[in-house]
Amino acid sequence: MASSPTRAGVILILIRPLRPFLANHLGRNQNLLALASSSGRILLIGLRIEAHFGPSPDIAQFRDCLRGSPPSKPPHATLTLMPPALRPEADAQSVRPSRDCPWLFAFLITPDAVISLGLVSGALTYLLRDEGVNPARAASIAALLALPHAIYFLWGPLTDFWMRRSTWLLLAALASAIALVAAFHQPQLSTPLAVSLLFLSACFGVFVVAACGGILGTLHSELSRRRASSFYQTGSLAFGAIAVYILVTYSGRLSLSALGWIVAAMIVVPSLFALAAPHQSMIREHGAHQTAVRIWHEFKSTFLRWEAIPYTLLVGCPCCSGAMIGLLTQLARDYHVTGHQVAWINGVAGALLTSAGALTASLIPIRVRAPIAFLLAGLANAATLAIFAFGPLRPAVYFTGTVLFLFTIGAGYALFTGVALEFLGGSGKSGSSRYAIINSIGNLPVAYMTFLDGRGYALWGPRAMPAVDAIITATGCLILFAHFVMRRRQKEPQLDA
Repeated sequence: MASSPTRAGVILILIRPLRPFLANHLGRNQNLLALASSSGRILLIGLRIEAHFGPSPDIAQFRDCLRGSPPSKPPHATLTLMPPALRPEADAQSVRPSRDCPWLFAFLITPDAVISLGLVSGALTYLLRDEGVNPARAASIAALLALPHAIYFLWGPLTDFWMRRSTWLLLAALASAIALVAAFHQPQLSTPLAVSLLFLSACFGVFVVAACGGILGTLHSELSRRRASSFYQTGSLAFGAIAVYILVTYSGRLSLSALGWIVAAMIVVPSLFALAAPHQSMIREHGAHQTAVRIWHEFKSTFLRWEAIPYTLLVGCPCCSGAMIGLLTQLARDYHVTGHQVAWINGVAGALLTSAGALTASLIPIRVRAPIAFLLAGLANAATLAIFAFGPLRPAVYFTGTVLFLFTIGAGYALFTGVALEFLGGSGKSGSSRYAIINSIGNLPVAYMTFLDGRGYALWGPRAMPAVDAIITATGCLILFAHFVMRRRQKEPQLDA
């Protein structure tokens, strides 16, 4: 196939509507019109035209060439059929944009949000401290239970095979609820058996994330993707905060086993919305070899390229990790905040704040790239933690810092989804697998920052916990922000050229 040093174009010839135009501007060339009008159908012909008409070509010269008149300078043209666009999953898996139902993602992600944000990163440390567990050990337990979100790429790819992703979502929610109820029926949540059951529940819960990621990658239009991303994070943060409010509020009124049944209901009931998810046909290949070839091609196009390196560092950096969400509840006692106030600010009010932050992120202009906006949100979030680090141990400081922290973390989570989708590309056969890898890398900061924040508390006291988080986050954000800004400036001259 001949390569073109000049700009190539694609001409789509539509028979009936464009016949007067072709007759007028192409000199009534009956041969061309007859070719386009054959069988009375709309014929789409892709032409790659390589034409050299000299330094100053004009339309008359091109029209004379089509008429057959001798041009002043002999042209040279190569016509080749254009290959079809590569988006095979659009026909096999996607549905019409009007039936994408982006709002469903607010409920589809809820089972995992209740486990990860509501319990593990939310109320768990508060419940453990009520049992008399040392804050440093409580932070270590929370870090352990956050680990499945960092390594679930090992089993999350199963949602690409054998069953539809919506079916995987339903079964995973049911299994995680059963394991969680068993954990809450133990005498204390700090016992080894209870921690093991909570870990198993978290492992089942991340199947929900993998399934949601695969479904999200198959949406047709960019508008549907943006709306679904917004609902995805808004629902996750809102229902997670509501779970925190319920667990902290009723921890002193209900038994541990009763709390387990409440949390299990919050996991199973929203998962039933998967029955209303848009229908998606499974992509089937003829044989294991063709499946492996397709998956390898998709993985290579996502991860094995130079542009993947900064994106990998970006999703793995501590920017907007949200590790302090779960630690703020146990930090409240050091700032002389009551349990009812903690339940309110980290529950209902927290749900409103994080949801407002996620929705506000959608107002950022598209011309601001997702990585740049995400890093700016990370710097703002680090600044809110400085309020805890430098302010006195008073309730007013706690309330001010928490309000600003939850709002900025909501915006950061929404922008992270934009970064992940930009990294992912299309879903294809391995959409859940690749999204699981990206999201697993993105959840690594939650685990290691929770551990480091807990070490800061154990070594230097309550103010050191947010200080450690703020310093590490700001450092990583500034380094990556400088890279993406310089990279953008390097590309601008190339585009202008």
